[in-house]
Amino acid sequence: MPKNPELRKVWEQRIADYRKSGQTQVNWCKENQWSIHQFKYWLRKIENPIKNQGKSTKWASVTLEDHSQTVENSLRIEISGISIEVKPGFDPAFLSEVVRTLKSMVQELNEFTWQKEVLI
Repeated sequence: MPKNPELRKVWEQRIADYRKSGQTQVNWCKENQWSIHQFKYWLRKIENPIKNQGKSTKWASVTLEDHSQTVENSLRIEISGISIEVKPGFDPAFLSEVVRTLKSMVQELNEFTWQKEVLI
């Protein structure tokens, strides 16, 4: 319920008079010597009584997803166009074996290509 029901009734009548006048809000307020800001305030209160009565704040539940990016240090090794990404915690023995294997494959490929060119 409004704090001052009599004042509300006065403004309800003023707003009804404004609507009957066919004038713009600004012109009606000037003619009747009312502040346009006060008029708009009461117009909102009267047109939206449910919105303006018994307001209570309620908390809403919000779930946030973690979209942060983890930055990791890494090392990229490239051997003859073949790229290997090494991250912290890698197995050095395994990396060494992979590099030896790649080196061997590249050498074999180079020898094959060289032999092919010699034969042609």
